[in-house]
Order: sequence, then structure tokens, then C-alpha cells
Amino acid sequence: MSDNEFKLMSRRFRGYYPVVVDVETGGFDDKNDALLEIGAVTLKIDEHGNMTTNNEYHCHVNPFEGANMDPASLEVNGIDPHHPFRIAVAKDEETGVRELFRFIQKEMKQHKCKRAIMIGHNTILDRNFIFSAAERNKISRNPFHPFSTFDTVSLAGLAFGQTVLSRAAQAAGLEWDSKEAHSALYDAKQTAELFCIIINRWANACGPVWSEDSN
Repeated sequence: MSDNEFKLMSRRFRGYYPVVVDVETGGFDDKNDALLEIGAVTLKIDEHGNMTTNNEYHCHVNPFEGANMDPASLEVNGIDPHHPFRIAVAKDEETGVRELFRFIQKEMKQHKCKRAIMIGHNTILDRNFIFSAAERNKISRNPFHPFSTFDTVSLAGLAFGQTVLSRAAQAAGLEWDSKEAHSALYDAKQTAELFCIIINRWANACGPVWSEDSN
């Protein structure tokens, strides 16, 4: 990418760097249930305002001490926290979140952005689990905006009349592998592709959108 294309990202969302995040967990309670997997995808932009996926981060996470793991949630995401392969590659929660933040901060700086903004499908769950993990591990340098997010549930509902990720992705022309679904990186990649399709259709219909205020 050219230096100018790096700068364009800082103008697209008022200085916020878009990062798609998906987490797999042991339940819906971000304070007490385990964070088990993190997937993240960054985006890039060209001179015409079209966005595409860029780089990826993926991490299996060991449950924090005393974490709850609801069997019903584990059945949905297919995670066996005690599987030997998973134990061999999983990282402790603090390491996983710190690596995620460093990954984002490096790319955010390269794209001349001042803060990241989280994109997700039902973003509130992903946001809450990442923020709770950061707070639990006393990680102060959180690159994400504290409350602003983008949610492909709303965007896909507007663009395609679909709110379920699999249906929205297929309505957008993406292939969907149900066997890969509920893997954090797979869902993050599909969400990122969906977000780009919607954003690009708008840009192509209305012309590139550039914010004059990137502060």
C-alpha cells in the first residue's frame, strides 16, 4: 500500500481504525464465563474508497482461574477446553489480549489512526468479553473506543434484510461453511467480508466517503 492509502483510512471513520473481532466463550456473562478464543481481522482501503480484509490475529485462550464454562455454550462452539491439542497451543488470557492489542496498535499507527473501533456481529458480546478480560488482567492500553462500535447485524439488516450471520453472508454472495462456523477466526473473516461488501456498495453507489475531521 502507498503512504496515501494508509492516510485514507484515517479519514474514512474520523481517525478510527476498523477491526473486526469475534470471540468464542463459555457463556454470555463476560465477568464470570471463560473467554476461550479470539479472532480479529484488520481492514485496508484503496484510493477509490473500497475496503478489503488485511491481516489476521487468532488465539486459543485458557480459561481464567475460576471461570465458568456452560456446557450448552461449549456444545454450540464445539470447544473442548481440555483437548490435548488445544492445551498445547492455548495462551493465558492476559497474553492473548495483550498480543491482540499490540497487533491492533501496530496497524493502527501504520494507518495514521488514533484509536480502533470494533466491528462485530452482535458486537456487544465481543466488546464486553475483550474489555472485561483487559480489566481483569489490568491491561490499561486498550486501543478500542470505549463505547462506539459498528455492528453488521444492523448493517446487514439494512442491506439484505438478514440479521443472522450465515444468512447475511450468503445473501451478500459469500460462501458459508457450517462446519467452520463458531470458530472465532472464521466468523471474524466472514464478518469482515460482509462489512466490506456493504461499505463498498455504498461507496460505489454514492462515491467515496471521506471525513474532513479525523480527530
